[in-house]
Amino acid sequence: MPESRLPRPYAIVSTGGADLRFYLGDALDLLPAFAPASVSAIVTSPPYNLGIRYRSFDDDGPRDEYLRWTGAWTAAAGTALEPAGSLFLNVGGKPTEPWTAFDVAQAVRPHLHLQNVIHWIKSIAIEREPAGARAGLDADLAVGHYKPINSARFLNDCHEFVFHFSRSGDAPLERLAIGVPYQDRSNIGRWAGASEGLRCRGNTWFIPYDTIQSRERERPHPATFPVRLPEQCLRLHGVSRLGLVVDPFSAWGARRWRRPGWACRSRGSRWTRPTCRRRWRGPARPVSQLSNRSDNKPSYHDGSRWCAPHTHHGSI
Repeated sequence: MPESRLPRPYAIVSTGGADLRFYLGDALDLLPAFAPASVSAIVTSPPYNLGIRYRSFDDDGPRDEYLRWTGAWTAAAGTALEPAGSLFLNVGGKPTEPWTAFDVAQAVRPHLHLQNVIHWIKSIAIEREPAGARAGLDADLAVGHYKPINSARFLNDCHEFVFHFSRSGDAPLERLAIGVPYQDRSNIGRWAGASEGLRCRGNTWFIPYDTIQSRERERPHPATFPVRLPEQCLRLHGVSRLGLVVDPFSAWGARRWRRPGWACRSRGSRWTRPTCRRRWRGPARPVSQLSNRSDNKPSYHDGSRWCAPHTHHGSI
C-alpha cells in the first residue's frame, strides 16, 4: 500500500492476520493521504452533532458547518475507496431532530452512491399471532434494549441507520455471508440460489446490546455499539476482498470532529478487525480472527469490558 503521504503512525499493532496502524490527526488531512483507490472498506460512525455528552468532545456545532464537514470527509473517503469499495456509515438521530440521518445522507450524495439503507434494530416486539405457529411463541415477545423516552409525542427510538455507500452503486456483496436459514426447507430444492440453505438477511438487522449490570463499569462511554454491527458490515462487503480497512473516527474524546482513526492491512489470506487505541484512556484492544463463518466472532477489550467503539444514544 503506498503510504508516502501518510504521517508516521501513532502506533502499530501486529496481530495474526493484519498490521494495525493508528493515526492521530484530522480526518480531512489523513483521508486524502491514502493513495487513490487503495481502501477496500470504511466502517465508521462519526459524531452525530446531537449534543451527546462526551467527556471532552463538543458534539453541538452549527448544523450547516457539520454537514459541510460531512461532505468534505466523505468526498475524500470516496477518492480513497477502491472502485468496488464500500463505506458503511452509521448515523443516529433523536426525536426532536428527526432529519439528522437524512441530512447526513444528502451531504454524502454528491460524492458517493447510496447503494443500501440498513436498519439497525436494537429492540423489537413480536406478537404471537402474526408470528404464526411456526415461530413457536407461547406469548408475545419483546427483545433487545433501548432507552425509554418519556413523552406524549414521541415513540421510543429503537433503531439507527447504517447507510451503505459505494463509488458507482454496484459494489458486489457477499449477501449469504450474513445469510439466515430458510424457515421453509422446501425452498432449498425449489430455488437455484438456495442450495446453501440460506437466504439474504435483508436490510433489517436485529443486533441488541448485551445486558449489563453497571453502565459506569461496563459501558462508560455514552455512545457505543455492539461488535456484531461492524463485523456484519465487513462480512457483507466480503472478507475475501478486504485489503485495507479504515475507520476515520474510532477513538473517544477530541476536539470538534477531530478524532484518531485506524487503518488495517491484511497479510496473506487472513484478516482481523481491530478497533482504535483509546488516545486518552486505556491501551489498544486485542482482536480475534474474523472470517465468513458465522460462529467466528471477533472481540475487543479495553481492560474492563469487551465492546466496540462508538454510537448509541437515546436523548430527545
